[in-house]
Amino acid sequence: MKKAIIALGGNQGPVRENLQRVLMALPELGIEPVVVGGLYLTEPVGYTEQDWFYNSAALVQTELSPEELLARLLQLETELGRVRQLRWGPRTIDLDLIWYEGEERQTDFLQLPHPRAEGRAFVVLPIADFWPDFRLGTCTVTELGKALVKSQKIKKITNYPW
Repeated sequence: MKKAIIALGGNQGPVRENLQRVLMALPELGIEPVVVGGLYLTEPVGYTEQDWFYNSAALVQTELSPEELLARLLQLETELGRVRQLRWGPRTIDLDLIWYEGEERQTDFLQLPHPRAEGRAFVVLPIADFWPDFRLGTCTVTELGKALVKSQKIKKITNYPW
């Protein structure tokens, strides 16, 4: 079994319920949640004329390849009503593969580690909840989070279970 980190988010519809549905559906897809970070409310990035997002992250383990894992996450997004209309736009659910143990990728389908993760408080802070010394780039997620909260609006709502 390999470890992986998935970022979870959304800002349309019953987002908290959708996030919980994701966590409950993962085992049926061959993905076992190990630990889940807190729930955060975050300002949108990129396209800012939309509601704020709920975000979290989960450490999972799986026997799926990185490509299979991402494909199943995208399938789950579709099942939960995600429609891709606008880059960084509103969405019912957003599942990103941030890291996969021992793997790096630079393809059109998958980039590992996620190329923008270290610059996003809504990714690094939930990871820091369960793995504070995890490194993205040259810094730990704890170090990154301390720097990012100075320039990004984010508020922790609660620890898991949420």
